[in-house]
Amino acid sequence: MVRNREKKHPSLVYQVEMKLKSKLAIGHSKYDDQREERRILKEKRKIDSKATLSYSERITIHKIYTWSTFQNYLKHACYFVKWCKEQYGCKELSECRQYVNEWLSKRSGLSAYTQKLEASALAKIFDCTTEDFIKTEIRHRSNITRSRNAANRDKNFSETKNKEFIEFCKATGLRKKELKCLRGTQLIFKNGIYYIAVTSGAKGGRYRESPIISNVESIVKRMKEAGDSKVWSNVPDMDVHSYRSDYCMEIYNALARPMEKIPIKERYHCRSDLKGVCYDKRAMLIASRCLGHNRINIIAEHYLR
Repeated sequence: MVRNREKKHPSLVYQVEMKLKSKLAIGHSKYDDQREERRILKEKRKIDSKATLSYSERITIHKIYTWSTFQNYLKHACYFVKWCKEQYGCKELSECRQYVNEWLSKRSGLSAYTQKLEASALAKIFDCTTEDFIKTEIRHRSNITRSRNAANRDKNFSETKNKEFIEFCKATGLRKKELKCLRGTQLIFKNGIYYIAVTSGAKGGRYRESPIISNVESIVKRMKEAGDSKVWSNVPDMDVHSYRSDYCMEIYNALARPMEKIPIKERYHCRSDLKGVCYDKRAMLIASRCLGHNRINIIAEHYLR
């Protein structure tokens, strides 16, 4: 006799994975969605100058644009649901919602960045925003350690042996993935300036043209010699963020106006631990776009120094 097998109840981990997968938008342009959000907000403010976007109108909040974000959200959301199962015997994802604040309060010992990551992951699986949870610690620029101290992966990286590679990074501001995909045919010349046309490996798949700002002759030569082939057959395992920061600073300093010549509306005033520091918004925007970012606060927090 064949017995009817009772269907196994999906685990909480599986439920989290399916929930996050339903929000995947790999290959879709986050920039286009942000632009649509701005358009909607602009229309609303024609009627009410203080209008804001509702949850349903915030397009980007419903999507996950990269695999790395998906994997990070999955890992931290699973920490939470496993705890819910152990502590409260939860079997359904919806049952876990009531314990979010308790969980986040227990995670207060973690860095502000990890706390924010966990809150963002939980907001994604419960279809809400982090504003619906208890407040996590504020992220301060002074607590950022990336590229400010020697990273473990850089211990075996020789700056002497990789001098040409480092100069290339500082002159182009490319990300590691962009460097791995880079081919000689991506060199372009416009209005007397050489640029790298970033077509592959870019964050969000967004095209940009990054000017070559130093060692132009040697970099152009290397690009032309590579032709259809990759410029770098091997990209060393090291941290390129500090070199992107050097690139950003050089562009910003070349374009920034003296403070007294910057209109008040075009001044960017830093907050928190950088309170009192002021930047030129116009120069920030150009430097930001050369790096592949669109929000000037990103370079204020992570690149300018």
